Amino acid sequence: MDVDGKVALVTGAANGIGAAVSRRLASEGASVVVADVDDTAGEALAADLGGAYVHCDVREPDASAAAVATAVERFGGLDIVLLNAGVSSGCGVAETFDLAAYRRAMGINLDGVVFGVNAAVPALRARGGGAIVATSSMAGVVPVPLDPVYCANKHAVVGLVRSLGPLLAGDGISVNALCPSFTETAIITGIKPFLEQAGTPILPVESVVEAFMAILDADRTGECWYVVAGRDSAPFEFRRAPGPRL
Repeated sequence: MDVDGKVALVTGAANGIGAAVSRRLASEGASVVVADVDDTAGEALAADLGGAYVHCDVREPDASAAAVATAVERFGGLDIVLLNAGVSSGCGVAETFDLAAYRRAMGINLDGVVFGVNAAVPALRARGGGAIVATSSMAGVVPVPLDPVYCANKHAVVGLVRSLGPLLAGDGISVNALCPSFTETAIITGIKPFLEQAGTPILPVESVVEAFMAILDADRTGECWYVVAGRDSAPFEFRRAPGPRL
């Protein structure tokens, strides 16, 4: 995809992967709507990119609708969507389970993707198609005992993307998931010393940006692109599930 002249919406765009993708898209000629709850960083980034900022709590459907409306009203339409807002859960299990933390994590990591897709699809259809990328994680394809609830909502994003791909293909809308392993962003702050002690590679953000651009360039949909150290990013090959025996 040649992004020059395209209009992009990025949620969770004020920092980390979202900010880096926003900068890359703008550097290649796209108009970017920066959506986040960090108003200070988001407004500064949008001003730097010549884009637009919108306060967007992705847990609220109206917030995603407002972000899409900003893209249409400010730049004339919408072509590319990165649904990137995400948090670790920290909700624990059993005796340490925190209901508020659980609902926050599910609201941002899963509801935010569902609401973002529903808000974006009509605008993408109006342009004759486009691309939706949802930031999942390698936690969406492997177990993560450190944070089972985070793992659960990232698995849900993977299932959503794999199902939406064929559903929206007839509209010319591709839907894919970006599945990075541990990346140098604020989300790993609490566990970074443990990762370093264990010798676990930590990805530079730019590796994830390159994977995102590769997704835009590929003529594929309903795929989950892994991003892990030492490997070229590519779609994860899921085994076919066993069917019924006759």
